[in-house]
Amino acid sequence: MRLLMQQRPEGDEAPRFVQLMLQPDLLGGWTLVRESGHIGGRSQVRREQFLDRDAAFAALAKARDLQLGKGFQVVFSEGSQGPR
Repeated sequence: MRLLMQQRPEGDEAPRFVQLMLQPDLLGGWTLVRESGHIGGRSQVRREQFLDRDAAFAALAKARDLQLGKGFQVVFSEGSQGPR
């Protein structure tokens, strides 16, 4: 699953983005990858490991809701099943 979120720019600065990706790992766990920064500029990537799918989806939903509260909007969503 992948979510791309953007925040409206203020003034002349580039828009900010947050990308949340949920990926299965080779050992049966899940990785939540969070990338954030300015479009066209530097970004920061953080990874968080989870043992089961439900915990990973809950963390993705929490991260998404936190960003929505900060004024970000979902501009792209990919994946067959979203967070419940």
